[in-house]
Amino acid sequence: MKNQSIKKNLDWTCILIYSALVIMGWLNIYSSSLSSIEGTYQKQFVFILLTIPLIFIILAIDGKFYEKYASIIFVVSLLSLAGLFLFGKTIAGQRCWYALGSFTIQPSEFAKAATSLALAKFLSDSQINLKEPTRQMQALAIVFLPVLLILPQPDPGSALIYSIFIIVLYREGLPSWYVWTGFVTIALFVLTLVFEPQYVILLALLVVLIVHFKSRLGDRNILLSSILFALISGFVLSVSYVFQNVFKQHHRDRFNILLGKTVDLKGIGYNTNQSEIAIGSGGWLGRGFLEGTQTKGGFVPEQHTDYIFTTVGEEWGFVGSLVVITLFVSLFLRVIYLAERQKTKFSRVYGYCVAGILFTHFFVNIAMVVGVFPTIGVPLPFFSYGGSGLWGFTILLFIFLKMDANKVNEW
Repeated sequence: MKNQSIKKNLDWTCILIYSALVIMGWLNIYSSSLSSIEGTYQKQFVFILLTIPLIFIILAIDGKFYEKYASIIFVVSLLSLAGLFLFGKTIAGQRCWYALGSFTIQPSEFAKAATSLALAKFLSDSQINLKEPTRQMQALAIVFLPVLLILPQPDPGSALIYSIFIIVLYREGLPSWYVWTGFVTIALFVLTLVFEPQYVILLALLVVLIVHFKSRLGDRNILLSSILFALISGFVLSVSYVFQNVFKQHHRDRFNILLGKTVDLKGIGYNTNQSEIAIGSGGWLGRGFLEGTQTKGGFVPEQHTDYIFTTVGEEWGFVGSLVVITLFVSLFLRVIYLAERQKTKFSRVYGYCVAGILFTHFFVNIAMVVGVFPTIGVPLPFFSYGGSGLWGFTILLFIFLKMDANKVNEW
C-alpha cells in the first residue's frame, strides 16, 4: 500500500505523549544541570532538534523496508556491538561508546530496535512454531546474541532490558515454563542472599513435595521431581560462589544495601539515599521549578542521566510525578492497543517489543531511584540526558508508528 496520507494516518496520541515527555525531560535536565554541569542542557537541546529530521527520515521510508531488511539491520547492529571491543572508548570503566571527536555514540541503544525487528521478522514466518525446541533455541539466540556482546562491556543495565523479550515470546507461543523458570531463578537468588542456603533448600523441598503430591496420581513422576529438586539445590549452593566471584564489588555492595544487609550512606549507597531525600522533600506539589535544594546543590550524582526522576519528585512533587508516570503508562497502553489492532504478525510482535522495552526502562529506572532496585545504570526514556538514548528510543517508537500509519496491518 502506498503512503498516501502519512499525516492523516499517524497516531497523534502517541506523538503528543512522546513530545510532552521529551519537553518535560529537557526542562528537568535544564534544572539539574544549570548550576553544576555546563553545556549539558544545551547539548540535549541539540539532540532534541536532531530528532526532528530523524523522525522525518523514519516516516519517509516505506514500511515494508523494516520487515524486508530486518535481518540485515540486526547483523549490522551485532557488528557495531562487537566493534566496541576493538574501537570502543572507555568511559567510567565501560567500553560502550564510539568516539567521533568530542561526540560519542552508544550502539547498544540502537540494538534494541534492531533486535525487535529481527525477532518480529523471525516470528512472522508462518512456519515458525515456538512449541518446537529448535525454534525456541533460534528465537532465544536472537535475544541473547546482543546480550552476550553487551555484558562484557560491562553494561548489565542494557543487558537486563532484553529479558522483556521472553514475555513477548511467551505472548507468541513460547512455553510458560521459560517464564516461570526465570521468576523462580530470581526468587531463589534473592532468597539465598537473605537467608542461609540450607533454609532455602528446605523451602524448595517443601514446595516440590507439595507440587508432587498435589498432582494427579497418574501425573506424579518421582524421578522428575527428584531431578527438579537436585537442580534447585545445585543452583542455591552456587549462588554464594557467583555472588562473591562473578559479581564485582560495587554490584555486591548495591545488593547488600538493597537487602538491608549493609548501610553505607556515604559510599555506594549515597546515590540512592540522596535520591530518596530529594523525592521525599518535594511533598505534594514540589518546591517549584529551579527551586529544588538537592537539585541546585548537586547532591544527587548523575541526576541529569539515570537519576533524572529525582528532579521531578523534588521540584514537581507527588502531583508532578504522578503526571509523568501517567504519561508513560498512557504511552505503553496506547502502543499495546495499536499492536493489538495490527493484522500482520510482524507489526504486532514489533509493537509488543516497543511497549516492553519502554516499560522495562521506565520500571527499572523508577524502582532504582526510589531504592527498591539496585543501581545498574538504566536511563528513563525520553527524559535522561544523552543523544544515543533519545535517538534510540525515538527510532524504536517511530518505526512502529510508521508501520501503523502506513497500514502495514492491511498488506
